[in-house]
Amino acid sequence: MAGLRGNGNKLFYGDNLDILRRKIKDETVDLCYIDPPFNSKRNYNQIYNNIGGEDRAQAQAFTDTWIWDDHAIAGFDEILGNAEGRFQPKLVELIKGLDHVLGRGSLLAYLVSMALRATEIQRVLKSTGSFYLHCDPTAGHYLKILLDAVFCPLGGEYRNEIIWCYRKWSVAAGQFVSNHDNIHFYTKSRLKSTFNVLFGAPSPGTMKRWKGQKQQAVFEDGVRKATSLEGQQAKSPMPDWWDISIINPNADERQGYPTQKPESLLDRVVAASSNEGDTVLDAYCGCGTTIAVAQRLKRKWIGMDITYQSISLVLRRLEQTFGPSVLKNIVTDGIPRDMKSAHALAHKKDDRLRKEFEKWAVLTYTNNRAVINDKKGADAGIDGVAFFKTGARDNAKIVFQVKSGGVKRGDIATLRGDMDREQAALAVLITLEEPSAPMKAEAKGAGQFKHEDMGRSYDKISIVTVREIVEDEKRLEIPMSLEVLRAAKKADQTEQMDLL
Repeated sequence: MAGLRGNGNKLFYGDNLDILRRKIKDETVDLCYIDPPFNSKRNYNQIYNNIGGEDRAQAQAFTDTWIWDDHAIAGFDEILGNAEGRFQPKLVELIKGLDHVLGRGSLLAYLVSMALRATEIQRVLKSTGSFYLHCDPTAGHYLKILLDAVFCPLGGEYRNEIIWCYRKWSVAAGQFVSNHDNIHFYTKSRLKSTFNVLFGAPSPGTMKRWKGQKQQAVFEDGVRKATSLEGQQAKSPMPDWWDISIINPNADERQGYPTQKPESLLDRVVAASSNEGDTVLDAYCGCGTTIAVAQRLKRKWIGMDITYQSISLVLRRLEQTFGPSVLKNIVTDGIPRDMKSAHALAHKKDDRLRKEFEKWAVLTYTNNRAVINDKKGADAGIDGVAFFKTGARDNAKIVFQVKSGGVKRGDIATLRGDMDREQAALAVLITLEEPSAPMKAEAKGAGQFKHEDMGRSYDKISIVTVREIVEDEKRLEIPMSLEVLRAAKKADQTEQMDLL
């Protein structure tokens, strides 16, 4: 773990299973919360019925991760073989049984993945540690018995199924509207665990601001000892159902992330099961809600994600919320820092990591200010978009394209056409290979854009090499306006909500 020692906050880019096994030591984490990418009943119905050839356009976020592929097969074989004795016998038998019941499809792939990671999370938790797994009702029952098989044989305890209630305007044909998620809460030990009782108004449905009281719940022979609750007689302990609104499309905390959870939800988790200075882990950190809450509540934190888009978003969110100085106390790992690691990312064979090189290149060069283009179709040649300021109220568009090999003069001509189609003022080609003289000449031939406020001109088409990005730390110099894109995303989300 060279370069990762000390008490600084840590942000890992890569497969969380590999990171947990190689870089997180036994009993070093006080609290772990995860919200794996499984939150759609439509996708669940496809998975449960083991329908082949799922519609990737509709279920991409899920099926790109949970399909019965080589990763799932390797995980399944590892659990059943249990050569290193890593897995509890009850978990091995459970996975065998689920294989017979479900068949080898996407749902079993999902459960195998969760079994592998839950086993490592149980290992890295301190003896007083807690684990919260966020899911929706469609697969919560499978996850419950899986977590029982991981935690309980080793002295762990199932504490609560927390129901997160929220309101959304939608229509459900032939059924009640589903307006809640489930959070399974476990502790590593049934005898002793960190738990700060949260208090709210005693009347159901009128829950007001809660407050935590620092307190460690101690159990003997499975029975909790009595503890004093100082000055809290006016309120009652918080129940296991939480009525918390989903994030308003115009809220400042909204990051444009599809499964983003409200900070008020994580406030309760972090405040209840950790204290100041404790270490909080989120192995699927997404847009960084857990991390932002842990930072605000003065906890140390560890974040992990397999997509660089998430890593970039976490860094940008922390910078915007807490100021640029917060980034100085973050240790990052897995992010390319030299040409060898950049080449390795560009040529990874793992299907889960396709387009990761392009995302890393665009976001790194723009200091996390660009927005990645995930669209298919006519604009597939554009890997990222940003806006730059051209006046007090005016903005212009800049587009980015990334090439990991085989660059030629014709690529510049194609980018020029893409730039015109997108009505962009500037375009940048980021290339892993060094550009040829004809490529440079073609780019220069596109002319220049005069930036009045900056008092200088910029090449309309620029060529930037990955070597310049990692070795010279070259970054886009034009002042950009991320807020323009964020406002557009919020407006689009508001329109979608109005249609529900």
